[in-house]
Amino acid sequence: MGTQANFVLKVLIFSAGISVLIKYGGPSLPLAATRVNTLIAVLTPAFVLAIALASRRVIALLGRAKNYQPPD
Repeated sequence: MGTQANFVLKVLIFSAGISVLIKYGGPSLPLAATRVNTLIAVLTPAFVLAIALASRRVIALLGRAKNYQPPD
């Protein structure tokens, strides 16, 4: 139980750090507030996660296909 609590605490601290960086460091970035930049910022994490999960699935399927033996 302690390791789960430690993990949650680490995630909360990391998340708070990112929030502080975005809040205070974000305005100093030379980015215009356009619709395209907003869509990129919002959709990039979802696309990265989708690609990571899809690649894990493809690798798992290829591993099963490699060890496949037809029934007798």
